[in-house]
Amino acid sequence: MENGAAQPVIVAIDGPSGTGKSSTSKAVAAQLGLSYLDTGAQYRAITWWMVTNGIDIEDPTAIAAVAGKPEILSGTDPAAPTITVDGIDVAGPIRTQEVTAKVSAVSAVPEVRARITELQRSLAASTEQGIVVEGRDIGTTVLPDAGLKIFLTASPEARAARRSGELKGADVHSTREALIKRDAADSSRKTSPLAKADDAVEVDTTELTLAQVIECVVTLVEEKRAAK
Repeated sequence: MENGAAQPVIVAIDGPSGTGKSSTSKAVAAQLGLSYLDTGAQYRAITWWMVTNGIDIEDPTAIAAVAGKPEILSGTDPAAPTITVDGIDVAGPIRTQEVTAKVSAVSAVPEVRARITELQRSLAASTEQGIVVEGRDIGTTVLPDAGLKIFLTASPEARAARRSGELKGADVHSTREALIKRDAADSSRKTSPLAKADDAVEVDTTELTLAQVIECVVTLVEEKRAAK
């Protein structure tokens, strides 16, 4: 190992759904040999656990009372990220429409955010080579000292087209409505709202291909590393 070995770099990638966050984050992490964490999957996992255990999603007090119960483990290999709850592989179940519809309500509960934020910070702190962490409040709340913060945006139309491509059988119009509703919920919640950090680099992905977005972010990370 040479003396000038690259310092571990923490990259925070935030932005609303359908901006290409997950695909970009995974590809950048793989290309640069970094770990990868999808924080949205963790919120989906705790939501899945609440739904499975019959917790009333309309009752923040009920959610808060059990926020510490599920054991959530995230595998950080970008080639094969994993997520388990109490030892059960939930990578598939957390992507259902039912979980998607309820994740904003569960995520808004301060006790849930505190629990998941703690998980995210410990994962980022334990990374040796560096990590790409994607979410909605990483640069502002979870890892405010991240070496590089990126905020991905795109027009609602572009985002809806991408999301409906991902969600089988979803039509673009209803997807667009759902995205706008989710944005409003995430941006207006009291605890850690979706927001762009003051020192984040904004990348508008509306007119870019995924390959162009990845190239752009890889360049930003490499520049950051070179400047250390």
